[in-house]
Amino acid sequence: MIIQQAYQKLLLALCQIYDTKEAANIANWVMENITNLSKMDRIINKNFVLSSLQQQQLQSYTAQLLQHMPIQYVLGETWFYNFKLYVNEHVLIPRPETEELVEWIVSSYLQKEINSPIHIMDIGTGSGCIAIALKKQIPKAAITAVDISNNALTVAKQNAATLQVDIDFKQLDFLDTSTWATLPIPTILVSNPPYIPLKEKASIAKHVKDYEPTTALFVPNDNPLVFYEALAKFALQYMQPKSFLFAEVHADYGEDVYTLWNKMGISAILKKDMQEKNRIIKAML
Repeated sequence: MIIQQAYQKLLLALCQIYDTKEAANIANWVMENITNLSKMDRIINKNFVLSSLQQQQLQSYTAQLLQHMPIQYVLGETWFYNFKLYVNEHVLIPRPETEELVEWIVSSYLQKEINSPIHIMDIGTGSGCIAIALKKQIPKAAITAVDISNNALTVAKQNAATLQVDIDFKQLDFLDTSTWATLPIPTILVSNPPYIPLKEKASIAKHVKDYEPTTALFVPNDNPLVFYEALAKFALQYMQPKSFLFAEVHADYGEDVYTLWNKMGISAILKKDMQEKNRIIKAML
């Protein structure tokens, strides 16, 4: 089978469950992974014959994709902030809005010119995407990354090692306030915590609810802001004045988080993402 035939066959299969644009994006990603050729190189070499191993890979990837497995888990990779990360079913797939959160932290740091030393703590690090991106952008910062899942931390540690960044990883349940005294006091506290109420699970896309880790996605229906309250309490109890608190929020609950933090005595700023949704929030103590 030649490259052009393989691509067309994969695209046709993917169009059964994805719209044409997304199917084409996924098909191109798969073909680049299999052939190690860019889209332009594949056009030039469209009559190149795939090896038997490459055809087996294509068959395996196609079968998994047709079961709605996210392409990132199928290939074990994703891109975030211009670097490649390893991902599996134990960690969330990083989203573009999380890149916007990182960018806001970096720009705030540069504008404020925080005096050394600076310590950043990432709560619910997952793949390590936020912590790693911040370490690359603010190399002098000491960074602690926390997660409840040992499996997630295994992924994050692998990514940190691959990308050659020094991060201190800790396994604990941040909602357990008895663990807080074991943590360093950060200059910047950041989190992309679970924030989807369980009642919304039925309406979520199959490739998300069936494959991404539930503990990183969902919160109780009766307390959807549980993590934001904990973050604010930690900040008020341990962090110094003029420290920063950042978080990604559910688009439908951004105003609620803003109100909660302000009621607790933390002056917050709610910011829209590129899709004009209330998605990220910042506060200075």
